[in-house]
Amino acid sequence: MIRKFKRRRGTELYYKVLAMELAHSLLLNEDALAQITEAKRPVFIFEWLRFLDKVLVAANKVDVKEKQKKLVEQLTGLISSAPGPPTRKLLAKNLATLYSIGDTFTVFQTLDKCNDIIKSKDDTPAYLPTKLAAVACVGAFYEKMGRMLGSSFPDTINNLLKALKSAESQGRGEILLSLQKVLSGLGGAAASCHRDIYKNARSLLTDRSMAVRCAVAKCLLELQNEAVFMWTTELENVATLCFKALEGSNYGVRVAVAKLLGTVMATALMPKQAAVMRQNVKRATLEEVLELMATGFLRGGSGFLKSGGEMLKGGGSVSREVRVGVTQAYVVFVTSLGGQWLERNFATFLSHVLDLVSHPRATQTHVEAVYSRRCVSFMLRATLGGLLGEKAQIAAGKEICQAISKQMRAVEAVVNDISGENKAGAADVSASQHVMLTPLLDRCAERINNLKSSPEAVSGYSFAMAALLGGVHQCPLGIPHSKGKLVVSIAEDLLRTAAQNSRLSLQRTQAGWLLLGALMTLGSSLVRYHLPKMLLLWRNVFPRSQKELEAEKARGDSFTWQVTLEGRAGALCAMRSFVAHCPELLTEDVIRRLMTPIECAMTMMSQVPAIIKVHGAHLKASAAMVRLRLYDILALLPPKTYEGSFNALLRELVAEFTLTDNSANTTTSLLRSLCHYDDSVLMGSWLQETDHKSIEDQLQPNSASGSGALEHDPSSIYLRIPVGEAIPGPLPLGVSVIDASVALFGVVFPHVSFKHRLQMLDHFAECIKQAKGVRQQAVQLNIFTAVLSALKGLAENKSTLGPEEVRKSALALVMGALDNPNPILRCAAGEALGRMAQVVGEATFIARMAQTSFDKLKSARDVVSRTGHSLALGCLHRYVGGIGSGQHLKTSVSILLALAQDGSSHEVQTWALHSLALIVDSSGPMYRGYVEPTLSLVLTLLLTVPPSHTEVHQCLGRCLGALITTVGPELQGNGATISTIRSSCLVGCAIMQDHSDSLVQAAAISCLQQLHMFAPRHVNLSSLVPCLCVHLCSSHLLLRRAAVACLRQLAQREAAEVCEYAMTMAKRSGDNKDNTTINLNITETGLEGVLFGMLDRETDRKLCSDIHDTLGHMLSSLAVEKLSHWLKLCKDVLAATTDVGGALAFEVEKDEEDSEKKDEMDDDTMFTGLGEESKPSVAPRWVTRVFAADCLCRIILLCENADKAHFDLATARSAKARNPKGDLLVLHLSDLIRMAFMAATDHSNQLRMAGLQALEDIIKKFASVPEPEFPGHVILEQYQANVGAALRPAFSPDTPSDITAKACQVCSTWIGSGVVSDLNDLRRVHNLLVSSLDKVQAGKGSSSQLYSESATTMEKLAVLKAWAEVYVVAMKIKKEAESKPAKPVRSVDDDEEEEDLSANVLPPDSLITLVQPELPSLSHLWLAMLRDYALLTLPAEFSSQLPPDGGAFYTPETIDTARLHYRSSWAPVLHAVALWLSSTGFGADEEKEEVTSPPSKAPNLPQGASSTTKTFEESVQDRMHLMLGVSIEFLCFPRPEEPIEHVMSCLQALCTLLESLCAKTHIAEDQLLAVELLNVLHRLLLTRDPPAVQLQVTAVVQETLRAAQDHLQRQRTSEGKEEEREKDSRPSLGEGGETGELVPGKSLVFAAMELLVFILVRHLPQLNTRVKESPSHVPFRPQRLPEESARLVANTVSILAELPSLCSPAGSMTILPTVLFLIIGVLKETAVKTTDNSVPVPVSAALQGIKTIITSPLVRGESTQTQWTGLVRSSLASVLEYSHPDESRPDMDQVSMLTAITLFLLSASNELVGVTVLQKGCMERFRNALNSSDSWVQARCYQLLLSVFQHSSRALSAPYIHALAPLMVEKLKAVERSRPGTAAELHAVQEGIRVLENLVGMGEEQNRVQLLALLVPTLVSYLLDENAISSAPQISKSLHDFALQNLMRIGPLYPAAFKIVIGAAPELKIRLESAIRANQASSKAKDAARQAQPTVQTAPTIKLKTSFF
Repeated sequence: MIRKFKRRRGTELYYKVLAMELAHSLLLNEDALAQITEAKRPVFIFEWLRFLDKVLVAANKVDVKEKQKKLVEQLTGLISSAPGPPTRKLLAKNLATLYSIGDTFTVFQTLDKCNDIIKSKDDTPAYLPTKLAAVACVGAFYEKMGRMLGSSFPDTINNLLKALKSAESQGRGEILLSLQKVLSGLGGAAASCHRDIYKNARSLLTDRSMAVRCAVAKCLLELQNEAVFMWTTELENVATLCFKALEGSNYGVRVAVAKLLGTVMATALMPKQAAVMRQNVKRATLEEVLELMATGFLRGGSGFLKSGGEMLKGGGSVSREVRVGVTQAYVVFVTSLGGQWLERNFATFLSHVLDLVSHPRATQTHVEAVYSRRCVSFMLRATLGGLLGEKAQIAAGKEICQAISKQMRAVEAVVNDISGENKAGAADVSASQHVMLTPLLDRCAERINNLKSSPEAVSGYSFAMAALLGGVHQCPLGIPHSKGKLVVSIAEDLLRTAAQNSRLSLQRTQAGWLLLGALMTLGSSLVRYHLPKMLLLWRNVFPRSQKELEAEKARGDSFTWQVTLEGRAGALCAMRSFVAHCPELLTEDVIRRLMTPIECAMTMMSQVPAIIKVHGAHLKASAAMVRLRLYDILALLPPKTYEGSFNALLRELVAEFTLTDNSANTTTSLLRSLCHYDDSVLMGSWLQETDHKSIEDQLQPNSASGSGALEHDPSSIYLRIPVGEAIPGPLPLGVSVIDASVALFGVVFPHVSFKHRLQMLDHFAECIKQAKGVRQQAVQLNIFTAVLSALKGLAENKSTLGPEEVRKSALALVMGALDNPNPILRCAAGEALGRMAQVVGEATFIARMAQTSFDKLKSARDVVSRTGHSLALGCLHRYVGGIGSGQHLKTSVSILLALAQDGSSHEVQTWALHSLALIVDSSGPMYRGYVEPTLSLVLTLLLTVPPSHTEVHQCLGRCLGALITTVGPELQGNGATISTIRSSCLVGCAIMQDHSDSLVQAAAISCLQQLHMFAPRHVNLSSLVPCLCVHLCSSHLLLRRAAVACLRQLAQREAAEVCEYAMTMAKRSGDNKDNTTINLNITETGLEGVLFGMLDRETDRKLCSDIHDTLGHMLSSLAVEKLSHWLKLCKDVLAATTDVGGALAFEVEKDEEDSEKKDEMDDDTMFTGLGEESKPSVAPRWVTRVFAADCLCRIILLCENADKAHFDLATARSAKARNPKGDLLVLHLSDLIRMAFMAATDHSNQLRMAGLQALEDIIKKFASVPEPEFPGHVILEQYQANVGAALRPAFSPDTPSDITAKACQVCSTWIGSGVVSDLNDLRRVHNLLVSSLDKVQAGKGSSSQLYSESATTMEKLAVLKAWAEVYVVAMKIKKEAESKPAKPVRSVDDDEEEEDLSANVLPPDSLITLVQPELPSLSHLWLAMLRDYALLTLPAEFSSQLPPDGGAFYTPETIDTARLHYRSSWAPVLHAVALWLSSTGFGADEEKEEVTSPPSKAPNLPQGASSTTKTFEESVQDRMHLMLGVSIEFLCFPRPEEPIEHVMSCLQALCTLLESLCAKTHIAEDQLLAVELLNVLHRLLLTRDPPAVQLQVTAVVQETLRAAQDHLQRQRTSEGKEEEREKDSRPSLGEGGETGELVPGKSLVFAAMELLVFILVRHLPQLNTRVKESPSHVPFRPQRLPEESARLVANTVSILAELPSLCSPAGSMTILPTVLFLIIGVLKETAVKTTDNSVPVPVSAALQGIKTIITSPLVRGESTQTQWTGLVRSSLASVLEYSHPDESRPDMDQVSMLTAITLFLLSASNELVGVTVLQKGCMERFRNALNSSDSWVQARCYQLLLSVFQHSSRALSAPYIHALAPLMVEKLKAVERSRPGTAAELHAVQEGIRVLENLVGMGEEQNRVQLLALLVPTLVSYLLDENAISSAPQISKSLHDFALQNLMRIGPLYPAAFKIVIGAAPELKIRLESAIRANQASSKAKDAARQAQPTVQTAPTIKLKTSFF
């Protein structure tokens, strides 16, 4: 109960309830504490403190005051019980809270007590926790109560400062944190102590403990808020101190010190108002501040004075840590000043940072220069990227470009480098400015050609071109194909002319190959054309043979060799680019041809050292480049292709990474990435996951780490950037070569023989032995990386390591490194050990490894081997898994648990815990037995390990997470052990959540996330969600990632709660103003708003995708309920203009003066906490706005699935009136349109696309919504102007093709939606399409081409598709208008509203009048397009048939992309062409007038040029083949992803086509084609379910069969004329011929039967006899089919009935049994009684079918007479059997069955006369019907009997008259006793009388009196007494009138007989006369009777009566 309550109402209430219940238990339960074991007490106390922390806030003050004394005692008692770090933090917090809620009398006593403890001289480690707890309490008191403690603060501060001097590191840290809290609590009041604190603290900034440095930085940061001197007089000193603090710092210190330095500098520049007013302060200028910062960047912590001497000596570079720290400080500085400041002062800032990067001190060595450059790039990215809006960023970009061009003018000499650097930006810009790509390429090409003689220009512009080509892949529209040819020709030219001029040869060679390499990134479709040329170029660069190679060595000087080597490196680089980007072209043949130059290169490698010896060491770099390129390309090719060269290659590789020929100690950079990601804790590589990654890389230990720069490898300018990198940064050549050799070693190793493996491993050991000192470390690192790479390769190839000696050698190598002092090597050794175990996979081997480590760990005491071997255990388990290493589990766990408790070395603890986590992870359920001891160890360590040892805490977090996963879903249980485990996990999470380190907090969040997954009820969201919200604003990427990942999981299940808690929290932090520590950005847009805001700022891929998912989950579950809220969110994001750069949010507010906005603005500023960090100041960026537009489309979709009322204005309004809170989408239509409009007219192309998509969705969904106030109009009409305005810009000439294409789609949707009713309004949008049609007709060679040809294809096809859709709609409207009567009747169409409206308002053919003028040209274009499509769908083996110069709308080069565009637009075009062909008789009209203006692309449109040569018949045939070919190809196998609309369009097209005569003739003459079509349709039915598709298929089948029927008819008539003389040949016409055999595959009838049977059985499975026979069969009750199925079955039956007419008499006998069986089966299954007595469609179709078959003249041949008779009789027998009354079918429709029987009797009388069995059965059925209790059945029975009685053949009718007439007379006589009570009963009587009357008429003269004697008395008996008439009911009166009228009519007909009958019975005469008198007397009554007559007739009669009989 409480649980639910807690989830629902937020936690405050819950705790209030708890507080009331538990007021007595505020106190610590000391009895319980005494009973538990010593080990569990800390946890017990901590849990109590946690509880207290939550309850105190909500508790009743009175209760608290009551218990206060005891509580204070207990809490102060705990101070001296040596509490651990988390406990003391909570303890202090609780004491402070207690005093601030309760009385403050004793606070000073407690303070004094604490001060005494702090003063105590006891320095033993045991007393330390007590001291620290006292320090923490002091801090908490002042923080909470501040000035209430007033005068006591000087003593306290002095006391703390005194203690600070003598404290050890933990104490120093804690005291500084307390001082920070004292300062924050007292604010300006503590001014008197500020100097003392400053003096004491500043010296500690260079403390050897990093944790202390962090604490000082935080303390001084707090101090500078009030201490003015820090940023005035002491400013320089503070700066110098900070620089010193950064020396030798770690990441945490750098972040803290940078924050201090940046903030102080910002404050100095722009002081806080209050402080300035207090004292007269001299403000620093921007120059001074920047100068100070620059000192740190350039000189480090050495200060000004010392630097003089050093500068003279010219030594001493600044330490890297200082530079990185100062870089971060710059970012803090600018961020604190805010975006507006940056915008105003950008020029100054930019020139300053550029001065930094070009300062001689920053560029002493190349690596230093690169490092400085990266630092400055980081400053610019972090400030420009985050603080400025898009407009301001563009302006800043311009400034940067101008600054660079100034520099270039100044430094012409180094133009090479800079232009390379500069152009890297080009690729970035190209992504957003696609329009620029082609012009820029042209410009570069032109400059290269003009400035061929300048080496700098050749170099610079080729770099620029390469960068642009590398950026093309980001541009969806590509570049024209011709640009590829242009690049090839320039490159060829450069390579050809390289040798002509030695001054230029190097640059030209490099440039030529660079361009070719860049060209390869454009992909196969372009490279395919240049491949032969490329292969030739590659072959020619290298010597052809060994001989040539020798000859080459003999000649040449050092310069020619340099050029040669560069050229070969370039060629290999282009090859590598080719292999990487064009995998489709890599056939075996191409690989073979590539191998020739590659093998040459390998041979050459061995000769190079000799060449270098001769020509000088400056060739080394070029030679290394060749090796690098060679290794790179080999790594991409399959190793099989070069196995012959393995030996030579391996020699090279091994020499490379063992540094054989390399005197430098270069190390590889790959080791970290080859080690497991989880080991980052041990290697510190988690820094890779921070926001400062790009500068923190510089501080990693391996060679040149983080010094990536473009100049190290020019090819990186066009290669794709690795995932997750922001900018390309190839490492220096020395490192890259080693990296490449290591990677290739891993690829080759698995393919090498065991002998060689052994040799190499031994060689490695030898190399390590030989090397000494630093070199040994380097060699060892490289060797280990290579071994890891090899083992990884083996594992991926699933191969083994090799026999025993190989393993031994490997094991010795690895084991030796497990106790290497370098932690990274130990990590690598552990990893290698695990991988070896995985590759060997033998239990004994694994056991041996494990045992070695066990022994070592038991004996070793040194940190190094204990850490190494404990990791070895973890890695073994990780790679072998729980099963493989199960037997070692117990030993491993016990050893590691022991090591983890070793408090003397935190390093050992870290490694042991890390390994433990690995073991828990990999053992899975096998670990379950060790969970409790491990968990208790984790908790104990969490409570005792000092927080400064963050690595230990991170590993504890990993362990906890792994344990939670191991216990898994069990965590939901309620058993005692599980509850304990669960509460331990929760306590562990709580401790970690409170830790100061962000990585530990992130671990806590992921543990809670795990817990929530397994036991959601036990994770308290009301405290978790606010915590996550706070972390969203964290400055640590890992923490933000963890928070968002957790939110994503929570939002999947409980989105509503998550959003609610976030809002409550925002309100709460808004209420208590004092709580400024939480910097939250939650405004009224809630958490969703914050996430949208984050999308703007975050660049991390994983984080952004998680935010997208989280918002997606929230949207799915909340958008429909909180519609306004979500629409407002999207609108705010979309509406943000990007005109203003800086503080946008506030400027918007100024414009809108209404009061609401004012409030919102206050909220904004209220929640941002720190004024100057108001983040929402930047308008949302385009990516976020695109996402918002997508969200809009999703909202529309969600509403559609939720409730139809969202799209019905009348319903919505009434719902809103009933419930004003309710919210429906249609009420927000104007907002939807506005948002779509804003997006569609934006300047960002991606956003325009999203906007147009949204607009299309809105039109589709709302087109048919009526406007209740103006009947006959729709709601969208009022937005015509908006839609037009949104579409117009998309048709301007400079719009990219994809946008125009999308806009065409929207146009056609809009025109076809039927919304616009005024012709002039329609014209506006229509004109847009007309203008784009002109563009299409301009043909291929249009001059100004910016994008690739496929973009043009896309645009043209989109235009044609749009026109096709409009034409289809226009024809539909026209057809409906023609088929409608003059006064429009409602059509039963799906989109009835829209059709009708257009029909009422527009003249029916107005839309067609708009399309008509364009039809002549359109029809040509459409046909041309279909021809293209038909060719493009040919299978690959027919590719030779494709026209060499492309089609009407595609070029051969872009054929692959063109296919996709054709695929999306052919279907509507096919439908349109079919409509056009069938309406113009296959273009007959057009043939007559002969095309006047053939379009310009004559060769591709045969109609234009060559129509003279083709006859009309031929062109009809061509078009038929085209249409059917396209359709059948598609329908054979429609891809699953094809939209169902395409299938429908295709079927409708076929149907329309076959309506025209030409098409019918064509398909009838080629019977195999028709069979093929039906077979394909049958296949389609098997794969596609929707009823609409099946209905459309039946329509096509019907048209196909009609065509065949007409053709057969024509044949018969012509044969008949010709051969009237010879009668014998006639019968064989039609399928089946003389024999009646139908051949499957050739017979049309057979194909049709297959298909139709399939449909019937699909909808009526009972028809399948096999189903009935199966043992599991449950008899079906006949039931009403759904409407669509009913229509389908009806159509199928009608077609079935037509089939016999296609056969010869013998053929028809073959199929008739089946056809009749099916039709009668359908009749049986669907003849179900309906309430209104209407006849179901399938039943009437079946009856009609029976009639068609029985009356068909064809079956009456002499040859088939006996067969036919048998068929008819058995069919009737079946009907009789089915119509037998039966309890199992109570709702059988008797009438339909009788109708069927009657049909047989009437139409097949000859065959049925005299068959007594059948006759008896029929009479039985009629008799049942006459006796039926249902008057409708009686009435219909009379009607049917009448038709039987009247049959011309007396032989048939006589038996029925004799048998049934007496019964009828009896029934009618009985009516006198029970007069009819309902209209239906009356109708039955009337019908019966009619039959009698007819019998009288049929009788012969001599029998007439007898017959009348039956009829007249019956009629007279119906007459009423004249007195009874007035009181009789209406129906009775009607019967009376009916009888009277009939009598009056019969009298004159048979006067003599009538007299006799009347005379014979006087009483009849009297009744008749009185009735006549009464009738004449009241002529009024007669009128009334006349009016009553028609009403009687309204009783329903069967609709199809006329058609049956």
